[in-house]
Amino acid sequence: MNLNEINEIFRKALIKIYFEPELIKLGYRKSNVKHPTINDDGLTSNNFLHLYFDINTGSDYPDGDEWFMVEYLFPYNIKLPDKIKGPDYFTTIALEDGKNFWRHRELVRYKYGKSKKLNEALEYMDQKYKELYNSLEESSVTNKLS
Repeated sequence: MNLNEINEIFRKALIKIYFEPELIKLGYRKSNVKHPTINDDGLTSNNFLHLYFDINTGSDYPDGDEWFMVEYLFPYNIKLPDKIKGPDYFTTIALEDGKNFWRHRELVRYKYGKSKKLNEALEYMDQKYKELYNSLEESSVTNKLS
């Protein structure tokens, strides 16, 4: 096995054994939305915003066993207000049919050398989810979909 394969296996195991069950305890549930580029299932707490784990990005790095990417997907081809566009909130992800969804990607570090920070990483993911969802709600974007 090479480094890339080892890190992907490690990341997937950690997500399945720790992060997904802990997020479910916080009120998340399995998402029914298929991500356009990530094959694994996602989680949602409100059916508007969906959270996915990207185990591939950076898995070839020597410290790839210490972090992964989380992608928050807003799976609607609608116009967002300019104030919630950009790297702090949402950027587009192109679909095959010429449409776009909206996403936000975050690097989540759950280990610093020998020190594990699983709970801090979990809290960070949950807080970021809430922040992104609140930005959608405050911009009245979710009202257009209800």
